[in-house]
Amino acid sequence: MKKTIATCVLLAASAHCAAEISVIVHPSNGNALDKDSIAKIYLGKAKSFSDGTKVQAVGLSSGSVVDEFTSNVLGKSSSQYKAYWSKLIFTGKGTPPEGLDNEQAVLDFVAQNSDAIGYVDSAKVTSAVKVVGKF
Repeated sequence: MKKTIATCVLLAASAHCAAEISVIVHPSNGNALDKDSIAKIYLGKAKSFSDGTKVQAVGLSSGSVVDEFTSNVLGKSSSQYKAYWSKLIFTGKGTPPEGLDNEQAVLDFVAQNSDAIGYVDSAKVTSAVKVVGKF
């Protein structure tokens, strides 16, 4: 019984510690983006914003923020997401969003490119970008 209670407490604590992810765009981007449209961009099913502007999607190479994003926004584990893109690359049907080394690189890229979209831990967001969704 004690093990069960301890396990429940640990699971609750780990769920509480999960990072909130912010999806970010350039401040001049006026497109409305919901979870579905963001997922379509990161799954290669949409190549432009609703206004027709071609989108440059970036993410992170690896880490807990990637895990949270793929789980909460795309409904996939990180390994499922990699497998999804591996299949598309192999069949010549797509190129995945570029994976940058760290969150500052994502922030800088999005801040400098009006057609960019990215994601970072919400705690890292600066005024140089605009948040279009938190997950």
